[in-house]
Amino acid sequence: MSMSKFTVQSPRFKVGKRMIYCVLLTAFSLSVVGCRYDMQDQPRYKAHKKSDFFSDGKAMRDLPEGTVARGKLREDKDFYTGKKQNVGGTAAATAAAPATTVADGSGNTLVASFPDAIEEFPVPITEELVNRGEERYRIFCMMCHGPVGNGDGMIVRRGFPKPPTYNDDRLRNAPVGHFFDVITNGWGKMNSYASQVPVADRWAIVAYIRTLQISQNPNGNMTMPSSRETNTTNTNASELPKPVGLPNSPTQGGTR
Repeated sequence: MSMSKFTVQSPRFKVGKRMIYCVLLTAFSLSVVGCRYDMQDQPRYKAHKKSDFFSDGKAMRDLPEGTVARGKLREDKDFYTGKKQNVGGTAAATAAAPATTVADGSGNTLVASFPDAIEEFPVPITEELVNRGEERYRIFCMMCHGPVGNGDGMIVRRGFPKPPTYNDDRLRNAPVGHFFDVITNGWGKMNSYASQVPVADRWAIVAYIRTLQISQNPNGNMTMPSSRETNTTNTNASELPKPVGLPNSPTQGGTR
């Protein structure tokens, strides 16, 4: 009968083996921490910090001339500016012609001519567009311009200067590009709404303003021409969605 052989490890061998494991674990931990440090804390400039590397002393660099963000080329000038593409058939857009302005009795500066504003909507005129414009109008415009565009919104009734009414001949005959330009860039006491209202919503609001003008002058010959082919081009008053007023809201300004 043979006896099994057993290997007996000395205490010194066990201690040495443990030390090797500890050294390897320490080396691995240091290597991981080192990689994290290099990748997480790379040398870099913070925004608006000085730099001795560039001659102008600024760390932040201007974009190269002509740089356009992806999706922001905006080649359709009619849609994005409400201005005419060119004048006289030239390919290059010319400088905007100056508009004639007059002052009314309330101190508002009124535009009397619209030399470079487009006259047709650059989007199809649909019921959905007008409904969207009504929704945005109630949010951003009605507090000043009133439920039907008479310039008698709630803050006007509380003392804010009254804006011009949409329902006079001057603005009824104004091209649609004028309204888009005012929403985009502001005019007089009205600030720009470009940061709050996207481009498509601005055209929706303009479409609803035209709807209000038609509703307040149903016997007129106003139309809503669009440069895009749709079944609703040159829609007349009877075909447009009726503007919906707020419950119990008067259409005329009250006293303070």
